[in-house]
Amino acid sequence: MANFRSRATFLPFSKPDIDQREINSVSSVIASGWLTTGPKTREFEAAFAAHVGAKHAVAVNSATAAMHLALEAAGIESGDEVITTTMTFASTAEVVRYFNARPVFVDITADTFNINVNQIEEAITEKTKAIIPVHVGGQAADLDAIQHIADQHGLTVIEDAAHALPTHYKDRMIGSISDFTAFSFYATKTLATGEGGMLTTDNDEWADRCRVMSLHGISKDAWKRYTSEGSWYYEIVAPGFKYNMTDVAAAMGLVQLSKLEKMNDRRVEIAKQYDASFGEHPALETPFVSTYSTHPYHLYILRLNLDTLQIDRNTFIEHLRRANIGVSVHWLPLHMHPYYHKTYGYSPDDYSVAYAEYQRIISLPIYSAMSNKDVEDVITAVIGLADLFLV
Repeated sequence: MANFRSRATFLPFSKPDIDQREINSVSSVIASGWLTTGPKTREFEAAFAAHVGAKHAVAVNSATAAMHLALEAAGIESGDEVITTTMTFASTAEVVRYFNARPVFVDITADTFNINVNQIEEAITEKTKAIIPVHVGGQAADLDAIQHIADQHGLTVIEDAAHALPTHYKDRMIGSISDFTAFSFYATKTLATGEGGMLTTDNDEWADRCRVMSLHGISKDAWKRYTSEGSWYYEIVAPGFKYNMTDVAAAMGLVQLSKLEKMNDRRVEIAKQYDASFGEHPALETPFVSTYSTHPYHLYILRLNLDTLQIDRNTFIEHLRRANIGVSVHWLPLHMHPYYHKTYGYSPDDYSVAYAEYQRIISLPIYSAMSNKDVEDVITAVIGLADLFLV
């Protein structure tokens, strides 16, 4: 393509920011002989709770596990309903289905992609038990408004904060606000342990329940049974799950936590470069940032003004990939997936804002391990394409 330059090598959409510190930390755990849940996991929990300002942090193997445990502790049962947004990853709604409960979708606001709080109350029925707001890309949903509705109707609030670390909502940090907050440490996240997650809460009873249920429903501190201070004897108090984090992952998490703010600063710096480059182009729309939330830019979601382009979003992505730029889309709204269409009879226009925005969004590479040259290559490719196919 004329006036369009490709990279010599492929730039991945995401890449963890790993150096010798993580390698050394993991190596020390391996050398210790204690690989599974143990003292390093407890150390990580304490450090994480202190960082976000939560009373309790329960380390688990995914944000999916964290949300599942939160729903179980909150008493969700078969036939209940849980309100969430259609603009999210599979796990947010699938954990509701684990209980044979129903996820009830609400549309998004076009600016932040977060749940439209003005539509939540009309979705509430006598079966509604909880709300799961999702912080899309890392920018917080309007938690005060959501909590007000939850208080009026006696609902539990469980934040899907898989993207929201570190995020501040007004003067509080995500992880210290709602009944529960679920974080993800998947390989692409702002704090990466490969697989992993954390659940925070200030409720002592719920924290104890989640700890027990995260390891087969075995009585408290079961992990100590193989230490000098432990005992072989344990009791199963409930049929739990296998959701525990390993000390290997926790060792990596502790180092990542110590680097969290520096990695965040780099992503914000990249986002500013993107904003400055794309902001004046008629075919491109940069992310909106609300006045009540910081943005950690787990995702940089660029919107295409399709009426100014000769090609659609999918073709735009194809050209970027040919230029060796890895990109993604977040997300195909849940109500458009075959399972939810077949099970509940949804059509794309049922959540019209999510459907419309989905058709024009692209998530660009944004991670702290990107070099300045990487950033320049993304900008050059996007601007070059937008210019080439401008109407």
